[in-house]
Amino acid sequence: MEIEGRLDEMGLILPPAVKAPPGVMLPFSFVRIHAGIAYISGHGPQKADGTVAGPLGKVGADVTVEQGYEAAKLVALSMLGSLKRALGDLDRVSAWLRLHGMVNCAPDFAQQPAVINGCSDLILALYGPDRGAHSRSAVGMGSLPFNMAVEIEAMAAID
Repeated sequence: MEIEGRLDEMGLILPPAVKAPPGVMLPFSFVRIHAGIAYISGHGPQKADGTVAGPLGKVGADVTVEQGYEAAKLVALSMLGSLKRALGDLDRVSAWLRLHGMVNCAPDFAQQPAVINGCSDLILALYGPDRGAHSRSAVGMGSLPFNMAVEIEAMAAID
């Protein structure tokens, strides 16, 4: 339980399963495992009760870069929570392969990489430079579900 020990040392807690807003159906798996790869659906930031965490709105207008960075860090915890439920042990992740970060941003905002670094930095801190290294995209979107500031999907190799 090396990764969970690091989370504890950092004072971080994995959130419970996502609680969708009333009337919203989520007819998909948050983690799909096939041929040694965990495909992690798009996740948003979560509060400790599983609901969507703020701040809500567009980075560069309603949300600062720093707030977006913290939201991306919460997204990493959300993805790790889903992985823990799917795998039983976060140490089964042998390599993070790819992150695709989406930032709900103002039309002229161009600092998407700085926002998505919140997720990348946490993955690297937990898994180290070998297992945590990943390819990545950081793109701007006109909107995201529930007006979230950040959504990220990922792929990880598992043992």
